[in-house]
Amino acid sequence: MTGAPLELRLLGAPARLAEPRWLWLLLVVAALAALAAFSLRRRRALLARTAGGLAARVAPGAGAARPALRAGLAVAALALLAVALSRPQRGQRVEGAKRYGVDVVFALDASRSMRARDVAPDRFGLARLEVEALLDRLAGNRFGIVTFARSAFVQCPLTTDTAAARLFLRAASPEAMPDQGTSLEAALSAAGEVLAAGERGPRGRVVVLLSDGEDHEPGAAAAARALADAGARVFAVGIGGTSGEPIPLRGKGGALDGYQRDGRGELVLSRLGEAALREVAESGGGAYLRASDAGVGLPAVAAAVERLEKAELESRVAVSWEEQGGWFAGAAFLCLLGALLVPDVRPRREEGP
Repeated sequence: MTGAPLELRLLGAPARLAEPRWLWLLLVVAALAALAAFSLRRRRALLARTAGGLAARVAPGAGAARPALRAGLAVAALALLAVALSRPQRGQRVEGAKRYGVDVVFALDASRSMRARDVAPDRFGLARLEVEALLDRLAGNRFGIVTFARSAFVQCPLTTDTAAARLFLRAASPEAMPDQGTSLEAALSAAGEVLAAGERGPRGRVVVLLSDGEDHEPGAAAAARALADAGARVFAVGIGGTSGEPIPLRGKGGALDGYQRDGRGELVLSRLGEAALREVAESGGGAYLRASDAGVGLPAVAAAVERLEKAELESRVAVSWEEQGGWFAGAAFLCLLGALLVPDVRPRREEGP
């Protein structure tokens, strides 16, 4: 693991070591330096014991300066390499960073009918998968999430953090909705409130409504027109089939407890209400799309979002540092080269006749 950078000042200028954990190698270098010094001293002592006063004649080139210089250069090279590995940096440079994008609010139907299994894994599961795919494809924009049944709730306000948006999305479920039913008008109104809470500016705004279209309340078309008047485009994505599918009822543990029935005890079949969704899309200046098991439809939404005018979403200051490790590595190379070129003994001079 990389430790925290070590901040310091060098000649009054800010500097730091980005990976100071490598400085522990200096302890190894110090141990090698001590070992080299002990070896040189032992070598001189052995020569003195062996030759005594004749040491200068027996080994005239065996001085202490050259071996000490070679060892010193090698130890210095290792120390410089340890410093280079710690990534010394200086010259703090400040740069501006801006992000541009559009505001996208997903209105996700979480009514009980979205548990129908005429698409895989079920209507709600497919809608959630489609939204996650769009979060990945449109990363860099701002996203908000609204879940609704008879009432609508802001699951996630506008944010550029796709990981946070995905976390809020996975926490949503039809079982968590307090009152059942379906109100497209409540969903669109809540989406408009999320957009209004964001900073105003010349940026594109999109509401993506994902539902089976079984609207039990009036006013959806009027809410879509209000969004269009405020500068937002409304796309409606139909989830489910038109042939009719029973609505499963599940207990607290997720086990199937049967299927929903009406007051006469007859099985309730849920069908995709395309007419209501088309009306919402036309009133909102967008388009109606239908999702299937293959996930078709939402790529068209992504393409439409990418064509919208983008505005500045975020402005921040980025701090960068200039790497200086190359200088230390170069100095280490020169020290190693010098250690190789310095002879271990003094060259003998050839005596004349």
